[in-house]
Amino acid sequence: MATVDDVRRRFRNPPAEGRPMMRWWWFGPSVERTELERQLRAMAAAGLGGVEVAFVYPMGPVTARFGSDELLKDLGFAARTARDLGLRFDLTLGSGWSYGGGHIGPEHAARGLSWDRREIGASSYDVPVVEAWPGDEIVAAFVGDGAAPSAYEELAIADGVIHVPAGKGPREVLIATSRLTGQNVKRAAAGAEGPVLDHYSAAAAEKHIASVAEPFLLAAGPELVGSVFCDSLEVYGADWTPGLLEEFAARREYSLRPRLYELLVDTAGSAQVRIDFQRTLAELYEQNLVAVFQRWAAGHGMPFRIQSYGEPGATVSSYRFADLYEGEGWGWTRVPETRWAASAAAAYGQQVVSAEVWTWVHSPSFRATPLDLKGEAHEHFLSGVNQLIGHGWPYSPSDAPGVGWIFYAAGALDDRNPWWPVAPELFGSLHRLSWLLQQGTPVREIKVYVPASDVYVAARGSVNLYRAARDVIGEEIPRAIRESGLDFDLVDDDAVDVLEPGGLVVVPEGAMVPARTREWLEAGEVVNLEQLVERLPEPVEQDIGIVHRRLDDGDVYFVANTGNQVRSFRFEVSDAFERWDAATGATTVVDSEVTLHPYESVVLVPVDRVPEPSVEAEVVGPVAGPWRVDFGDGAEPVGLPDRWEDLRPTYSGSATYLTEIELSEAARTFLDFGPGEKADAEEYLPSNSFHARLVPPVGVAAEVWVNDVRCGSVWAPPYRVDVTEAARPGRNTLRIVVHNTGANALAGDQHLAPLVESVTAAHGNRFELQDIEHAADFLHSGLLSSPVVLQVPAADGPEPGAVAE
Repeated sequence: MATVDDVRRRFRNPPAEGRPMMRWWWFGPSVERTELERQLRAMAAAGLGGVEVAFVYPMGPVTARFGSDELLKDLGFAARTARDLGLRFDLTLGSGWSYGGGHIGPEHAARGLSWDRREIGASSYDVPVVEAWPGDEIVAAFVGDGAAPSAYEELAIADGVIHVPAGKGPREVLIATSRLTGQNVKRAAAGAEGPVLDHYSAAAAEKHIASVAEPFLLAAGPELVGSVFCDSLEVYGADWTPGLLEEFAARREYSLRPRLYELLVDTAGSAQVRIDFQRTLAELYEQNLVAVFQRWAAGHGMPFRIQSYGEPGATVSSYRFADLYEGEGWGWTRVPETRWAASAAAAYGQQVVSAEVWTWVHSPSFRATPLDLKGEAHEHFLSGVNQLIGHGWPYSPSDAPGVGWIFYAAGALDDRNPWWPVAPELFGSLHRLSWLLQQGTPVREIKVYVPASDVYVAARGSVNLYRAARDVIGEEIPRAIRESGLDFDLVDDDAVDVLEPGGLVVVPEGAMVPARTREWLEAGEVVNLEQLVERLPEPVEQDIGIVHRRLDDGDVYFVANTGNQVRSFRFEVSDAFERWDAATGATTVVDSEVTLHPYESVVLVPVDRVPEPSVEAEVVGPVAGPWRVDFGDGAEPVGLPDRWEDLRPTYSGSATYLTEIELSEAARTFLDFGPGEKADAEEYLPSNSFHARLVPPVGVAAEVWVNDVRCGSVWAPPYRVDVTEAARPGRNTLRIVVHNTGANALAGDQHLAPLVESVTAAHGNRFELQDIEHAADFLHSGLLSSPVVLQVPAADGPEPGAVAE
């Protein structure tokens, strides 16, 4: 906890905690130490806080196979360099995803339960047990009377034969086989190929630790590693493990074997069998994978960080076996994976919640703008996140032809982006917000029950509990809560052991609730969707999301406009607020009438003070020119708007616009580039690819210089720069350096496709570049409007944030 004064004082220049980090993809592995150092220095200069190293498929000749001595030495060099630069250095415990590799044999590989179902007649049968695939193991066999039996009897298996006695008529036989899933590590580096390990087996986890995790950690140096990491769970079809029958009997106090068929066939008691089966799998995942890695990491003095959702069917409370909780996915009015992680953190007392952010931002690579990154980051903050881990930074040699190496399905968020000169301002503002949201405790007035039992009963095998529960909860419940200005946590059947009962809890209509959870619920107030809506305040304003955190002696509100239109509303928490600007750290006192530009956010702190008067800015007039533009080959006359795609469709880089402006006597002076326009056109983007739907007046970022003094940059609404300190009465030189994205160059790159073809020929098809055919769609580069001069009286002029719109 902290006081408002403490937080205000440190908000302008917060400590390193909370700086955005980047997942750093090492392709191949093929890295060179000079380039590793250069890239780490570029990250530090941009205001990033560290890296999370991830080893993935080749993008060129492999120079050091996964696990080789040379790669381990490179890893140690990178860790030491990061330390010297003050960067955090996190380590992924494997290559690609999920955990596994060539060291995993059949005894440690992921398994699933496979069913053979066939109708037979009344005759007796002796069915030989056949190993259709290596590693197959018959678990049990059953026979039932009739064409669609509701009950079955277990069949004897002896001497490699299933014995089916004679019956009285048509029957059905079920044979359950434990079978290797056959899934291999996805996107593996060279030398890391092999099966995904059994996530229910402690022996498999320990094998992976001994073969991969321990050597890599020791090579990096445990004292230099901030955390060790496990990516999201993507072990498909894995719902079995050796010893499961014994584990089930010990935990559930009855035998599963004679009732195993009820996992497949509906009976009067099958619901409870399926619930008990899935809970057993979840417990085995928790205790034999998460807890095993956590104990090993703790033995080296570091935290274990995990994205604990997917398959296996981790619960919200499964996070409690790890040290650091991470999610991914944006959507503040829905239930993204970030909410799964944030809810676990609230239940189990974790202050920091990280997110893999920008996973699919404005696909494909290089199309993401600073505004895209800011807008999606806000969605994560609104979902309970307070530590951003960008996805990501692709290692690419500086001398690589064309655009270089990129990841197959994510933003290329590195210093190859032409807009990178404004990256320190982008990451600086996100750092302030992340740090702020790590202070105090979250205020979330409502709990939403996770209907796990309903998911388990409907399951017929491996379960993604997060995804299925999200679908049962639906979108109306979270949307109603968030649009009213309130917030929520998910609560599951294990969390009731640590959470105080009471308060408002939303239970999806018709949800099955275990007896212990029902007792906890009855101590509070249980409502359905209809009753919830009746209890909620009126919606705040369309697109406006709010996060409330409580400090020792006050409250802090993060308020964000998530849409592409200006929104104004009255924030009735208080009559006056301190308004904290994440871009500068500056504070002003304002009244409760709040106006937010598209994708703009603000921090509001209630105060008992008189608001500072806002002063109307007067429009002096547009900067008429004449304008010249210089792309590096000499300045030429140009008219505005100037859209580069019209004459330079594949140009990615910078251009300098030059003119002079006449200013009157000293006054508070701003350059305003305009609001931009809503981008309503339908685009190809998939629903999980974030894109700020705004056509900006500057495409996509600009640095503003007056009389050779850098006054600031514009890359997000409001597109306005205070030039007062540099301006003088009379004639002034104006220089606007515009930077676009790398998407134009990506669209014209002649090297990338042959590169992908060559590595595919050499190493097999490990990836496909996604959405690459859309690289040139909907691009807007250049100076797309004439800036306007605004002035207010110089004496006692307000801060820029207090200028009336």
